[in-house]
Amino acid sequence: MTKARTARRRHDGQPGYRMYVVRVARAERLGPSFVRLTFTGDSLREFGAGGADQRIKLLLPQPGRTIADIPHGEDWYPRWQAMPDDVRPTMRTYTVRAYRPEVAEIDVDFVLHGVDEGHGGPASRWAAAAAPGDIAVLCGPDRPGNGRMWGCEWLPPETARQVVLAGDETALPAVASIVESLPPDARGIVCVEVPTAGDVQWWRAPEGVEIRWSVRQRANRPTPHGSLLETALADALAELCEPARRAASSELDDVDVDTTLLWEVPEQRESVDATGGELYGWLAGEAAVIKRLRRMMVGDYGVPRGSVAFMGYWRQGRCN
Repeated sequence: MTKARTARRRHDGQPGYRMYVVRVARAERLGPSFVRLTFTGDSLREFGAGGADQRIKLLLPQPGRTIADIPHGEDWYPRWQAMPDDVRPTMRTYTVRAYRPEVAEIDVDFVLHGVDEGHGGPASRWAAAAAPGDIAVLCGPDRPGNGRMWGCEWLPPETARQVVLAGDETALPAVASIVESLPPDARGIVCVEVPTAGDVQWWRAPEGVEIRWSVRQRANRPTPHGSLLETALADALAELCEPARRAASSELDDVDVDTTLLWEVPEQRESVDATGGELYGWLAGEAAVIKRLRRMMVGDYGVPRGSVAFMGYWRQGRCN
């Protein structure tokens, strides 16, 4: 990248995105459904972490091919799209669990969707088998900042006095990072649904933030995905929302999660502040579940739409 181009980006406030060639330094199984891969590489010292729920792209070459297939440069995405199916590298989105620039390391926690049953997606299978020395490519911002330009959605307004977070296992890395970034005086409730009791984690949370875990697999009788999370969020909102707020609902457009991305986040801090809301919500996970949760929070409990970020990370029945 030329100095002039770098200067232009810094002047207009927008990050550039670049490819970071990395290798696996460590692999740690966190529970039955999670593995943490620690990536390293000198280029990561220039990584532009932008917030607690920093998203990145992971690119993996097709079996039998190499990272030489992965395009670089500002036009990498259209070039990636134009590749033949059997050549185009696999690309998936993940959240940075931790970034340590002083040692050029990034931790990424992977959910092992169906790997043990033999039907996981390509990225999950790769993560389950990854070992130190394995090579991959990460795509992320090239300078520090914050907000949506950096792939970050967690930006509660200064009016927020309580926070509510809800997510399934795919949102767990982002939720964990957000919780550990909260100020000591933060207050709120965090609801997380995970597949098994072995997937429950310990996080450094402020004293005023309660973390409530729901486990789907109990005595070999699994609960449908998202049902426990819905119950937990309803309980949390009933505790935090005054009756007058519950009576004031907002209109929501119906979203077909099979054809449309469910992703709505307050664009700017100022627009959220304008709602005057004291409760800020962050919801992420399986799209059909998040659709129900957002209707509950905004429609049934009257939380201002501009005070809620909701993101359909994945759709059940599709490979990850």
